[in-house]
Amino acid sequence: MGKSKLLFITHEMSPFLELSKISEITRQLPQAMQEKGYEIRILMPRFGNINERRNRLHEVIRLSGMNIIINDNDNPLIIKVASIPAARMQVYFLDNEEYFQRKHVFTDKEGKFYADNDERMIFFCKGALETVKKLGWAPDVIHCHGWMSALVPAYLKTTYKDDPTFKNSKIIYSIYENDFAGKLDADFAQKAVMGNMTEKHTEVYKPASNSALYGGAIHYSDGIVLGGENIDEEVLNYVKNSNKSVLEFDSTADFENYYNFYDEIANEELAHVV
Repeated sequence: MGKSKLLFITHEMSPFLELSKISEITRQLPQAMQEKGYEIRILMPRFGNINERRNRLHEVIRLSGMNIIINDNDNPLIIKVASIPAARMQVYFLDNEEYFQRKHVFTDKEGKFYADNDERMIFFCKGALETVKKLGWAPDVIHCHGWMSALVPAYLKTTYKDDPTFKNSKIIYSIYENDFAGKLDADFAQKAVMGNMTEKHTEVYKPASNSALYGGAIHYSDGIVLGGENIDEEVLNYVKNSNKSVLEFDSTADFENYYNFYDEIANEELAHVV
């Protein structure tokens, strides 16, 4: 039997992009799990302020060339890769000129939330799963970090649930402190529908607030990680009422708790959420 496969999907990771403590955990945790025997892949957006030359990003021609459809528009997906030599890990970057080639990440220079952050999120979540399919690499466990990956659990439990790449994958979602105030576009939940989904499948996300995105991800995930101490009360209630397996926050952990949690979730026989 080969190594267990563990996929990380995140919107930030040190040293490429450091916005919050998510960047630290997504740098340290994959390496710790690789050292414990997991085969690792990491996916994140290629935001415009990530320096390609310094980080030695280069395009992966065999993976690029797909189009991701949002609101009936085709959006080209370019895949780039960089290595972290000290850890022997590769990170795949999802790029699109319209969505990601900006000097700032989620807000403009005046600090205003980008109006199309909902579409950027949908593009990233769809693109991440299509990239993994194209890699021909079937993950045993998928661990998502940050609000920008919150649609991945919904897509995996609906459109991709019978896909050979993902049909045996378990999904874990990490909850952190809320990253943004306000809401995404009012039509976000409708735009997020894909494949054989209906608006009923994205209804849980419809308030389009940070807490609602977390709530939707919790609903569709197999396991939840509490990634901080100051998590929104509404989100904690989602977790409590979900009856999902939960890994409590522990600032002193050496990642052994994550290893055990992955093993627990991977071996649970859980029915698909419908």
